[in-house]
Amino acid sequence: MTHKVAVLGTGKIGEALLSGMIRAGWAPADLLVTARRPERAEELRARYGVTPVTNPEAAKTADTLILTVKPQDMGTLLDELVPHVPADRLIISGAAGIPTSFFEERLAAGTPVVRVMTNTPALVDEAMSVISGGTHATAGHLAHAEEIFGAVGKTLRVPESQQDACTALSGSGPAYFFYLVEAMTDAGILLGLPRAWATNRAVPWP
Repeated sequence: MTHKVAVLGTGKIGEALLSGMIRAGWAPADLLVTARRPERAEELRARYGVTPVTNPEAAKTADTLILTVKPQDMGTLLDELVPHVPADRLIISGAAGIPTSFFEERLAAGTPVVRVMTNTPALVDEAMSVISGGTHATAGHLAHAEEIFGAVGKTLRVPESQQDACTALSGSGPAYFFYLVEAMTDAGILLGLPRAWATNRAVPWP
């Protein structure tokens, strides 16, 4: 049996996850994508061979729905999905700060929800993804989420009560390193180095 996975709201992180899954051996024919703009959806089809669908179509067709829209857009997406999501679908949320109860209260009773906080190093397969299960998520659901997000880096299971702390550390943490590198580069320029040299010294790895 095939297992279809849909990535909803496929932005940079969603695309990184999609690309990683394909490299890890997922068949493009089993991957569905949704995007706000039709041209973005067609771009993903051309690049990866996946199938663009609408959000309701994804809810009806896919076994696993990975919601990668921004937290402020999650309520609107759920309003669109709720009439079409059977209780046997696995919902994986990548929205920082939104608890699994937010989804469980809106979806059909018993719907399994897994909360995942990943970070921007997913773009280069070096993510640290932290995974927590909701009330109805089984060990099998968590293992499935680990398999998916393991395609773009490391995974770690934690109690949901620790999700916000993990978001502050590994979710926001890389941004502080980027600021540090930027500040070091600017300092080198102020000391008279060409920008390319300053950047190369601040970031000596390839």
